[in-house]
Amino acid sequence: MNTLLMRYLLKELFQTFTLCVISLLTLVVMARVVHMRELFLGLDLQWQDAILLFSYMIPSFLLIVLPISCMVSVFLTILRMSTDRELVALKAGGISILQLLGAPALFSFLCFLMALVISLHGIAWGMGSFRSLVMQIASTRAKVVIQPGVFNKDLFAGITLFARQVDPETGRLRQIVFEDTTQSGSSSVTVLAPEGEMITDETNGLFMFRLENGRIYRAAGSNISILEFEEYVINMDFASILTGFTLGEVKPKEMSWNSLRLLLPGSTTREFNLYKKAMVEVQKRLALPFACLVLGIFALPLGCSFEGARQQVGIVFSLGLFLVYYSVFSFGMSMGEAGKIPPVIGLWLANVIFAVATGVGLYFTAKERLFSLNSVIETLVARVRPKKSVA
Repeated sequence: MNTLLMRYLLKELFQTFTLCVISLLTLVVMARVVHMRELFLGLDLQWQDAILLFSYMIPSFLLIVLPISCMVSVFLTILRMSTDRELVALKAGGISILQLLGAPALFSFLCFLMALVISLHGIAWGMGSFRSLVMQIASTRAKVVIQPGVFNKDLFAGITLFARQVDPETGRLRQIVFEDTTQSGSSSVTVLAPEGEMITDETNGLFMFRLENGRIYRAAGSNISILEFEEYVINMDFASILTGFTLGEVKPKEMSWNSLRLLLPGSTTREFNLYKKAMVEVQKRLALPFACLVLGIFALPLGCSFEGARQQVGIVFSLGLFLVYYSVFSFGMSMGEAGKIPPVIGLWLANVIFAVATGVGLYFTAKERLFSLNSVIETLVARVRPKKSVA
């Protein structure tokens, strides 16, 4: 393939790709803002922290955005060349359509490498940083809300906390009274401790009070039981700080590649379900980057088959095909998590189907026997459109 032509195609591909990625990421982020509005309202975030949180989520968004952007970029580039008769001129110059495959193939491979790096390293880094920042902000907010020498009732529902001294830097508390009225029945629990601290568990998404050398007074009716302790940890509902938003334990979609591979099926149902989800996540992080290769090359014969079509029609059709791909992919992922089919089959089924379609499309393109989808669409529209009556 001519070097000048290769550079020309790659330049246009990357320009279109950049525009697609920015547009799709904007739409995804806007949808995510609405979904996470409770978190932002609950934490009363500053704009810098909000930008950081969304930046940490971008790698997980990109894993979906990159394959569709790769496909649309190749499709629009080939469609524009076809509409502007550049493909006809290239054929007249002795360059066949398949000789143009080098640029889309190289571009798709670069998208594949980018998606693979994000899949294996970027997602775990982003979700880990997101979790860490949320825990840090919530912990800071809790330290600010807890006022020394005041019975604090606004932080947790049904919980009253009193501390004579509060160190906002370290989270250390002194002369603590902790009352919990959320227990079932009419019983209440009161904990007295000379010292304690506020700590967070990022792995399990927990906010805790660790009290030292105190006593627990449990009242049930007219009976009172007293228990002394050296260390007592109280797990609090993190959702009460985050206004309905909860982190929970680290999920497979947040784990690093090595952590996913080290998971083994446990003896309990919960552990086995976690293992199944982890195995699905492993195949997902391999299948979606590979989709850049499949869909990027698939867009070449697809763009040729829309010769003469408007770009708006082509974009709608290409997005519809990606919806078909993602529907098959999501179905396979659900079946894999349910244990009805092996994850390697469920997650790679969409890639196999589109890889076969790509091979068939390239074959007919090489034979110059590719039928015009644009003509088919125009024929269907003409049949559906009502005919004008002749007076």
